[in-house]
Amino acid sequence: MSLPVININISYDDEREKIQDFLSNFVSPEKDLDRRFADIGISDAEDEDQSSRGRTMKYMDQLQRIANREQQMLTIDLEDISQHEKNVAELVARIINNGRRYVMLFSEVVDKLMPLPTKDISDQDEVIDVILHQRRERNEQTEGTQDGFPKHLLRRYNLYFQPLRSDIAMAVRDVKGVNLGKVITVRGIVTRVSEVKPLLLVNAYTCDVCGSETFQDISNKSFTPIADCQNESECKKNNIRGSLHMQTRACRFSPFQEVKIQEMADQVPVGHIPRSMTVHVHGNLTRMMNPGDVVHLGGIFLPIPYTGFQAIRAGLLTDTYLEVHHINQLKKQYSDMEVTPQIQRDIDELKVDPSLYNKLAQSIAPEIYGHMDVKKALLLLLVGGVTKTMGDGMKIRGDLNVCLMGDPGVAKSQLLKYISKIAPRGVYTTGKGSSGVGLTAAVMRDPVTDEMVLEGGALVLADNGICCIDEFDKMEESDRTAIHEVMEQQTISISKAGISTTLNARTSILAAANPLYGRYNPKVSPVDNINLPAALLSRFDLLFLILDKPNRDDDERLAQHVTYVHMYNTHPKLEYEPVDPLLMRHYIAQARQRRPTVPPQVSSYIVDSYVRLRKLSKDEEEQKKSHSYTSARTLLGVLRLAQALARLRFSDSVEHADVDEALRLMECSKESLNDEEDKEYEPDRSAVSQIFRLIKGMARRGGRKPKRQRRLGKGPGGQRDRYDDSDDDENSDELPLIDIRSRILGAGYTEAQLHETIVEYEALDVWIRVANGAKIRFMDNVS
Repeated sequence: MSLPVININISYDDEREKIQDFLSNFVSPEKDLDRRFADIGISDAEDEDQSSRGRTMKYMDQLQRIANREQQMLTIDLEDISQHEKNVAELVARIINNGRRYVMLFSEVVDKLMPLPTKDISDQDEVIDVILHQRRERNEQTEGTQDGFPKHLLRRYNLYFQPLRSDIAMAVRDVKGVNLGKVITVRGIVTRVSEVKPLLLVNAYTCDVCGSETFQDISNKSFTPIADCQNESECKKNNIRGSLHMQTRACRFSPFQEVKIQEMADQVPVGHIPRSMTVHVHGNLTRMMNPGDVVHLGGIFLPIPYTGFQAIRAGLLTDTYLEVHHINQLKKQYSDMEVTPQIQRDIDELKVDPSLYNKLAQSIAPEIYGHMDVKKALLLLLVGGVTKTMGDGMKIRGDLNVCLMGDPGVAKSQLLKYISKIAPRGVYTTGKGSSGVGLTAAVMRDPVTDEMVLEGGALVLADNGICCIDEFDKMEESDRTAIHEVMEQQTISISKAGISTTLNARTSILAAANPLYGRYNPKVSPVDNINLPAALLSRFDLLFLILDKPNRDDDERLAQHVTYVHMYNTHPKLEYEPVDPLLMRHYIAQARQRRPTVPPQVSSYIVDSYVRLRKLSKDEEEQKKSHSYTSARTLLGVLRLAQALARLRFSDSVEHADVDEALRLMECSKESLNDEEDKEYEPDRSAVSQIFRLIKGMARRGGRKPKRQRRLGKGPGGQRDRYDDSDDDENSDELPLIDIRSRILGAGYTEAQLHETIVEYEALDVWIRVANGAKIRFMDNVS
């Protein structure tokens, strides 16, 4: 019984001619267009001659650089082949269907077209270049005989195919058997990256009798070395069986790296676990991926048989892998993002927008109603403060940590999901589904080298990004302790299975938790409701308690907002047009490049504010009303928030308004923890009352109130604060309207709300406008 045979009418000689025509004659469209613009104004007589001299051959130029040892990577763009002449266009479909074969065909044509080097070999070149140069000279001397070196041994380049731009990236679970041998594009997140090892491609042997060289192509993981000399001229002629010895210097190696990619969370059906794929990276593409990167990988999907003990267990099964030819980083780090001229123009417009702070805050999850202070805190979380490293190696954290705690149904998880998508490296996980090892790092055995390696967890994958942890209160206590070191030191120390190391985890933690009783119980204290250890709570810069309190007006607005989103599949019309997430990401990327400093006058103001907070905290403890602890971490939190606000303005120094806003967010965080039974201390939440409290705070902190309300503060050197001078003039109770306007607009309120506040409290004789309306003077009845 004979197997059926299918004849495919493809002549590979014709294919080589098409490939040679393409490589020899393709002109880069971009460079050709640039040349045409440069040639404007040349006379018609010179035009034809100039055109012939100015043509830029994209691939022939690259081959010349490869011959001169200046380039090692030759990428064939399939878009170029499809744009070339009609007779070559069908090559694209054949390459996609049989990628491995066409890598060999292209390599053979490139060997044939390779020009002579225009740069001589020197002692500055690598050893392999010198060996290859000597082999080429030997081939030229022995041309026409069988003593020459094989062509693939003289290649000093790696050939890759770049997929078409129109290719849709597949999920890992969508890659099936029909894709074997084809060029495909797969989307996933990198979970493990092995070390770079040399992979043997061609093995070289020397005979100990006749001295001849023998070469063996290696195409699999395992191979059987050749033991006896195969040279017909000496050994076989004399009936001598010479032994072959491996010569490492004469072999051909390639850098090799094995990578594991996993499906994205949005590609996994309900009830399934994410699938992973083995990826092999060769040559110049190694070291281009790190754990946590979201990538589109273009390459050839191939089978590979199991070897060794795995083959005995697997039986007839084979494994599959993706041989990578092109890497496209989707979620690049902030420093690697590419800015187009249009995006740069939009960023420049945003910089000069007076309501920038409020507009960016409203642009965070605009479909979610309210939570303005929480959204402002999340915006500052994305920007972050300045991380500083001292001369002795001590590091001061700049990343912010925020915890959102509240009743079910206040959109905590939706906010976390949105932040994880907008951050360049955002990892979303839940407390119940994350173990301590899954958050930090797991020790496992590498399947390639069989040695113990570390596989990074969620916090390592979110390095230089944000780790969003939902259901924070459901975590086991032993697992929650793994986060303590990350939140303050931003490192993970591992000492297990003979591996003792420290991993970087420079990440911001955004946690969401429910109260102990499911819903907030107003009959017990906030400490009993929160049920998190004080050592962990002190590491959060801001802790917001979001409560779902019944209120006729608020409930009606919320219901209208939610139903509008469901009806029209978009958010209602907002006060500002929301900023596009891509533009926001680029704006934050440029803002994070700033490193604002704190001037001396602002420093003394921060010191004085911290002393006041400590005194308030002590008084609350004595009155048994303290629900939070003010420590040196609170001071660092104020500094980080103020630096983030200065970064948002693209400023190189922190101003008083930044510190005021940081203190206001701290105050909002504390007010949310107030006992619900203590209604006497619950402030009015209307915009007019909040603006009045800001203006009153400016007067109090600025020392511009009546003398009976003056507070004497001490600076770092023991000197008196400059605003608390006892020699105030008679107009010390006046505030310039321009300062008030800058502060109120910076806090996110509008001109109309400020005007309404001024008019309303002027009618109550709290203040009057003086100096033709340029200043506000407090009356004596202000307490």
